[in-house]
Amino acid sequence: MNIIVIGLGSMGKRRIRLLSENKNIKIFGIDSQQNRCQEVTDLYGIECFNSIDDACKAHQIDAAVISTSPLSHASIIRDCLNHNLHVFTELNLVADAYEDNIQLAKEKNRVLFLSSTFLYRDELKYIIENTRNSQKPLNYVYHVGQYLPDWHPWESYKDYFIGDSRTNGCREIMAIELPWLVTAFGDIKEMTVMKSKNSALNIDYNDNYMIMLKHQSGAKGMLAVDVVTRKPHRKFHVYGEDILLTWDGTPDSLTRYDINEKIDKPVLFKNANEHTDGYASFITENPYREELNAFIHQIEDSSYTPQWDFERDKIVLDWIDKIED
Repeated sequence: MNIIVIGLGSMGKRRIRLLSENKNIKIFGIDSQQNRCQEVTDLYGIECFNSIDDACKAHQIDAAVISTSPLSHASIIRDCLNHNLHVFTELNLVADAYEDNIQLAKEKNRVLFLSSTFLYRDELKYIIENTRNSQKPLNYVYHVGQYLPDWHPWESYKDYFIGDSRTNGCREIMAIELPWLVTAFGDIKEMTVMKSKNSALNIDYNDNYMIMLKHQSGAKGMLAVDVVTRKPHRKFHVYGEDILLTWDGTPDSLTRYDINEKIDKPVLFKNANEHTDGYASFITENPYREELNAFIHQIEDSSYTPQWDFERDKIVLDWIDKIED
């Protein structure tokens, strides 16, 4: 299978590195910046092009992985589908052309796969399984925050999409977290929001949110999201009469309270700690690998149902629009 990776920044290089583990895949790079193309050729020994059309004229391409900035995704997805490519795309953050691209993928009989990396984390699979099986009402409290300039220490936050109000840092956190929360607790039924700008950051959007959610299942949650917290922070706590789980965002931090023994017991997972330098400790590699494998699986087996899709994502993005409004 021949796959092009479009956008050769940090995420594009991660996707290339993980795809290259599969010896049945040949990878090509796409970027309009020649220096990025040269860097990826030097690092990974792959051939790079400046456009999708150039790559498709030179080789029989089967699929594309889109790792560009979110506002560019809609047009690139359409271009890939028009070249009869299966498409994997990173988080979109906006619902531009969702309906059109869903329809085009159906007409072309191509896979349109949307990244939702956290749904492939072992800790969250465990939380989802245990909360969905709960027979009694549940509440949760969840805080996610990291100081915006620390997201990509190697570049200014004004130089990439988190500095843009349409694809801002808080919005990205919500788009990462809400898919697994609604998978665990059910669709959102209602919400209450408090928000403000608490920092001196050079941004034109709110930098912190307190969101109270009620889910269709009856579960209630308090979600705090910010780009102000100076130390990267992820703290989740779900409780009910028969369950108490806590998670600090890392693979080794999930605990379950043993009701009989009255102690917290760790829930551990094998091969969950792989980490890339430069990212916060709670960013692990295996979920990125697993969702790429799921994409390949869906191409090979049309009956496979992915963890997330554009239809469900549109609902979540509509709720994020209401949260920001």
